[in-house]
Amino acid sequence: MAPSSAIHQPADELDETARIARDLIRIDTTNYGEGRAEGEREAAEYVEAELAALGLAPALFEPEPRRTSVVARVPGRNAEKPALVLHGHLDVVPADPRNWSVDPFAGEIRDGMLWGRGAVDMKDMDAMMLTALGDILRAGAQPEREVVVAFFADEEAGGGVGASWLVDHHPELFAGATEAISEVGGYSVMVGGRRAYLLQTGEKSLLWVRLVARGVAAHGSRLIGDNAVTKLAEAIARLGRTEWPVHLTDTTRELLGAIAGALGVDPRHVAPDELALATGSASGFITATLRTTTNPTGLTAGYKHNVIPDHAEALVDIRTLPGQEDAVLEEVREIIGEEIELQFVHRDVGLESPTRGPLVDAVTRALAAHDPGAPVFPYLLSGGTDNKSLSRLGITGYGFAPLRLPDDLDFPAMFHGVDERVPLDALSFGSRVLRDLLLDY
Repeated sequence: MAPSSAIHQPADELDETARIARDLIRIDTTNYGEGRAEGEREAAEYVEAELAALGLAPALFEPEPRRTSVVARVPGRNAEKPALVLHGHLDVVPADPRNWSVDPFAGEIRDGMLWGRGAVDMKDMDAMMLTALGDILRAGAQPEREVVVAFFADEEAGGGVGASWLVDHHPELFAGATEAISEVGGYSVMVGGRRAYLLQTGEKSLLWVRLVARGVAAHGSRLIGDNAVTKLAEAIARLGRTEWPVHLTDTTRELLGAIAGALGVDPRHVAPDELALATGSASGFITATLRTTTNPTGLTAGYKHNVIPDHAEALVDIRTLPGQEDAVLEEVREIIGEEIELQFVHRDVGLESPTRGPLVDAVTRALAAHDPGAPVFPYLLSGGTDNKSLSRLGITGYGFAPLRLPDDLDFPAMFHGVDERVPLDALSFGSRVLRDLLLDY
């Protein structure tokens, strides 16, 4: 229940970005993974209508029933420049309403924020994309370069019937594009009492694996040494408690140097984790980019209290630094032992894009126009985006969903978290910054 002090904003006072984000949140596009999903069709049709109203010709793609993506092309002023892919995803992770203080799919407005599943991951950016393009096109203008605008299905399960499927079956949709912009970057953090913005210039690799232990099925009262549950539990405990060493990439080294500069310290004399912690709530993302992580996320075994099962399974989410996938897998196999079978559920690449260049300069200019003096720091994302799929076409991806946030808001905790919410003024800010970026770059 909302507290009595909550301030509710009338719907007719919402600006366009907040209205669209609210409408999208109210369409349940939950993706449970492993082929189970509510589907993105209604959200895709909503986006299709918004794009068509701007005079564009969006196309819908549905490789499986209700798993729908939308793609359209927006002509640019400068035909000599390569196209830019501007993309978001329409699916969201599950939300248990029993744990929330609001209905996660009601799109509630209170305390100056939009609440609901997808408010930050990533129906906020979907709305910002639509309104930024709308501001440009309704003014009779064009973006500087051609824009391929895409709203993908299935990102939360690796994009198998979304971005990855489109890259494999319809690469022509992205013809002429060399760079892409999407989520999990561009939000503000406080470092040394000063606001800065994180531009996502890379992503860790993704290795989703299943561990399987096998043993002897028997009555639960017997003395059985070959117990699959016990073997799996021991392996999972070893892996989950493994402390992986710090390893800096070019991106994380540059980020830590920028943090040290903001703090006025020498990065050679301060531990990487200590520098990461100086970013406050963002440190939850950043500390995970300094090392491999191996997190058990699911356990399955047995079917009755008095039956010892003959097998047990666990899901593990492994994220390695770019290029370290094979070496980490070899270590994981040593940790879990020979009796545990390792199966791949999904595997995708790590990325590290240039932290200098025309696009980074344009991002910096766009932010400076709306938040003068705030520096832009590159960072490596601990998670992953659909930029992984686009990279197979040679498209260099960045994360830039610009949001100027309150200093005390734990924004990273909102990703896949409870009571996900985003400030209304941050949505307006992001739409304006994104609009200026598209006009400039």
